[in-house]
Amino acid sequence: MDGNSRKSDLPAIPLVDLGGQGPVALVEAEGAKFRDLFGAGLAHYGPTFLKLADGVSRRWLERAETPYKPDIEALAARAPGPGLRMLNLSYEWSCTTGVGPQPGGAGNRLLRTLDWPLDGLGRNLVVARIDGPAGLWFNVTWPGFAGAATAMAPGRFAAAINQPPMKRHTFSCWLDWLIERPRVRHRTAIPAMHLLRRVFEQCPSYDAAKQMLTETPIAVPAFFSLSGAGADQGCVIERTETAAYVRDGGRQSVANHWIAGRDSGLPQGRMRGQDSPGRHAMMESCRDRTPDGFDWVRDPILNPTTRLAVVANACQGSLRVRGYEKDGPVTRDFRL
Repeated sequence: MDGNSRKSDLPAIPLVDLGGQGPVALVEAEGAKFRDLFGAGLAHYGPTFLKLADGVSRRWLERAETPYKPDIEALAARAPGPGLRMLNLSYEWSCTTGVGPQPGGAGNRLLRTLDWPLDGLGRNLVVARIDGPAGLWFNVTWPGFAGAATAMAPGRFAAAINQPPMKRHTFSCWLDWLIERPRVRHRTAIPAMHLLRRVFEQCPSYDAAKQMLTETPIAVPAFFSLSGAGADQGCVIERTETAAYVRDGGRQSVANHWIAGRDSGLPQGRMRGQDSPGRHAMMESCRDRTPDGFDWVRDPILNPTTRLAVVANACQGSLRVRGYEKDGPVTRDFRL
């Protein structure tokens, strides 16, 4: 059996038309994927941790400035057990993203991978078609997830979120994580994944999206990659909770280390994922010349924790998605 035959045997990524409905409707449409993802989270974190973390997350949500609390509570009511709130607010992934003019075509293009050691994220991918107040958009997401991590709005923009380095307090990454968690609980600004969803729902243009992503306080630092309908409309916005460091110019790449923020005096911290500088360098080298498709998804951008790859062009209204697990691709290529 050749490679093309093997790929054709893989399951398709479903396109679910939600209309004006929210993430609860996606769970109702894709209940098997929802249950599989919850089971994977339970196996990854363990029932005791999930239960404790879910209680902490519930108390934080009660004070948080996010309009999506009702969505998370409704999703939690449909989960097989405690943990849905924690899984929605966990933010422990690494990513590689690039934006730049479409080679040989119109508009600006976004290339993006998301890495996370949680099994099931690749095989349970869905693309949700959503009619929002600002227009149509497509969310590359999972049943049970209330935010947005990667999405495309035809004629407006595409965007994705990456995680910055962990703040360094001690010699140990685990101690640093434990020190930082209580500090996060005292912040009530909107989570970065919820802000990105709000941008797709409310912003009619690239400039409006850029302004909202730059100016809105967020609960934890984040990197946003934004790709507009114009060839020169591309930027990376490196965010702390209240400050923004923007890399403009239409052609930019980001992994999981500060670039503009470091140049402005921010400490480097602990880089996320595997070989963040190497992933960034590879994206820089291939971003402007690789054809549409997934030939650019190779080591070190591709690694055992890669769970999805996306190619999006808002000008053309095009979206390509592929799901991965630790042993490689697990879905057929989705193409819009």
